[in-house]
Order: sequence, then C-alpha cells, then structure tokens
Amino acid sequence: MEAMGIIFSNIYDSNMGELTKERTSGSIPFGSRYRQIDFALSNMANSGIRNIGIITKYNYSSLMDHLGSCEEWDLKLGDDVRFMPPYATGHNGSYRGKLEALQSAMSVLHHSDAEYVVLSDTTVLCAINYRLVLEEHIASGCDVTVVAKRGQTNGVRKCPLAVKLNDDGTIADMAVDYCAPEDYLIGMSMFVMKREQLIHIVQEMVPHGRYHYERDFLLPEYMAGRIRVNVYPFHNVALFNNSVETYFDNSMALLQEDVRRSLFRSEVPIYTKVRDAVPTVYGPNGRTANCLISDGCHISGSAEDCVIFREVDIDEGADVRDSILMQGSHIGAGARVRYCILDKNVTIRPGVRLLGSREHPLVVDKGDTV
Repeated sequence: MEAMGIIFSNIYDSNMGELTKERTSGSIPFGSRYRQIDFALSNMANSGIRNIGIITKYNYSSLMDHLGSCEEWDLKLGDDVRFMPPYATGHNGSYRGKLEALQSAMSVLHHSDAEYVVLSDTTVLCAINYRLVLEEHIASGCDVTVVAKRGQTNGVRKCPLAVKLNDDGTIADMAVDYCAPEDYLIGMSMFVMKREQLIHIVQEMVPHGRYHYERDFLLPEYMAGRIRVNVYPFHNVALFNNSVETYFDNSMALLQEDVRRSLFRSEVPIYTKVRDAVPTVYGPNGRTANCLISDGCHISGSAEDCVIFREVDIDEGADVRDSILMQGSHIGAGARVRYCILDKNVTIRPGVRLLGSREHPLVVDKGDTV
C-alpha cells in the first residue's frame, strides 16, 4: 500500500493576480508564517509519503528557498523530494493542464516502485490524512478517488470539478467548470490512482491534445464507463485559495478560532520553515484586536482584524484594519489602511490612506512604496 506524491505548485498562478507576479501559488505566504505549499507537503509527510515530486513552471526560486533541504518536514531534498521544472522535459511554456504538467514528473513516476499516486494542488489548504483516503480508495475498488468537500457550492461560483452523490455515496452526477447547486460537492484537486495507470494516461492523452486531468480524462472516461470513480468526502475545514478575493476571505477566516482549530491539529501538524525572531514589541500606544500576529514585529499604532506576518512595523498613530501585512511591511505614522493586501517589504508613507473593499481588496506589490 505504498504511495508517492505529486504536488502541482503553480497550475493556477494566472488566477492569483499580483500575488504570483514573482512567485508560484505554492509559495504565496499565508496565515502570518506559512506558505501554501506547507499544507500539501505536510499532509504527505504526515501520511508517510516520502517520494514526492513538486512540479514547477516558473518563478520557483522563492519556493526552493522556502523549502530548503526540507528538513522541517523530516524529508530530504533530492532523496524524498524532487523539483520537476520545465527544463527537465524541454517544455518552456505555460502548462495547459495537469496532464501536460505531469510530463515533467515522468522520470519520478517511472523510477518509483509505489503502487499508488496521490495528486495535490497547493491552492486548497487543509489538514488531511492521505492514509485514510488511500485505504478507502483500495476498499472501493475504483480507478480514481476524488477528495471533495460539501458546503462550498452556491450555484454562482464555477467549480473546476463538482460531484453529486446518491444516498449510498455513489456518484449521481459529475460536471467540470460548472456553477453547481448547493447539493453538490466541490473537488479539492486531490486524487488517488495507480501509478502505472497515470503513466499510461499521460503518455496516451497529451500527444492527442488532451491536457486537463478533470476535463479531458476524468469526466469523459467516467461518462463513457471506462473508469470507476470513488468520492472521499472531507469533513473538516478546507480553504480554497483560487483567486485574490478568496485568498483574502480565507486569510480573514483564520481569525475565527474554530477555523484555526480545524486547520491546525496536533495529529496532522502543518510544518514550515523555521525563522526564529525576537517576540513582537508593543509601543506605549500600540494596540491590536482580533489579529493573527507573527514574531519580530514593532507595533506602536493600532491594528484590528488583521493577519500580520514577521517583522512588520506599525508606527505611532497608524491605524490598520481588515488587512493582510506580509513580512517586512512598514506602515508610517498616521497612515490608514483598510481591506488591503500588502506584499512583502511594502512601505506605506506617513499619513497615506489606502482603502480597498472586502469584495475587491487592494493589493500592493512586493517592495513598493506608496
């Protein structure tokens, strides 16, 4: 029952706007100290998966810097974890889908002796035990198991994969790029299948112009009756960061205790690169309310309902609310910030007013001065 893992680090970069201008989706900072890839990699490490390929496309230097030797995950880069960049196959363009991206991982797939493969994106954040998923997949006797979440569909938002279940757990309907009603489950971009079958699919479909896992393989093969699909319903918190707006909403959701308790659980811990720093220091008038704050900050102004990363400075008289301040941001004296995402090392000059909205948060690019 051995399994290997494949992580897609930047399949959906184009949906994340300025947040992926200089980085992959996998290296987007999240939750005051983590990167999005921390969740996918931790889930695999916690599940005993030690042969992992990370498929990259471009802008992956920050991702490699963050993961380092992978010792924080009790893994070894080069032995347990391998980066699969485009030059490994001579592909120098944007991947058109997961199947095409998997061409970069063919050497890892061929040289593994694992019977099964776990596929995961970095845009869906959760704490999951893949061993339980694998056990149910084997027991089902199906060709593919899809991990899916109830309560995310609303008939308006388009789902990359949506499934409706019968009372006995079998599939009643499956659709791709569908504005699914509330009684559907949304796919979490996590799949389990046999390694040899995945190799065959990539080798046969990509040369025939079929690049998308869900649209070109899963749905048509299921509808034609050529594969059997099992659905594994996931019942804990799952955050879908597939746009700037959902990234903002899900970051704000971390301010709720029940969300944090479900996402960060002792039995399936989320690991990240260790960056020790001095504790956060408050000035005489420094004040925070309902904030998630990392270490190394200097707070002399006020912050409310914010996610604040390491080494952020908020000067005297500054007022920040409903915002995300990434590492190294500096808010000048008397500045006002509302509904903003400040990327790393942003400087807001004294007295400046920045106002976004919850529906359309204002993003300030990495290193900019406003």
